[in-house]
Amino acid sequence: MAKYLAQIIVMGAQVVGRAFARALQQEYAASQAAAKARGSSAQHSAAASSITGMTVQEAQQILNISTLTPEEIQKNYEHLFKVNDKTVGGSFYIQSKVVRAKERLEEELNIQTQQKKQQKTET
Repeated sequence: MAKYLAQIIVMGAQVVGRAFARALQQEYAASQAAAKARGSSAQHSAAASSITGMTVQEAQQILNISTLTPEEIQKNYEHLFKVNDKTVGGSFYIQSKVVRAKERLEEELNIQTQQKKQQKTET
């Protein structure tokens, strides 16, 4: 009786293990296909996100920006930087987040500008 129970448990573990391995392979293939579809532009953006430690969406939320325009970024940055100045009772941590958000959005604007230049030269 114990022998059959052990066999059932081993067979069940094998089935679950194979299913898990197949699911991992499918997920890996899907992520590779998605990365190819995004192309190099997403790679530059992802690299910038990993360097700054902040995504574009997070930076937009911090600076309260809906569209990426240099004027809006600068205006909101200056306001939030002044409001969070330590001398007026603000938070240095929040002020540093505002600076990092501005840097991240400026980097994204540079990436978009480079992409537009590449598209113009290709056509």
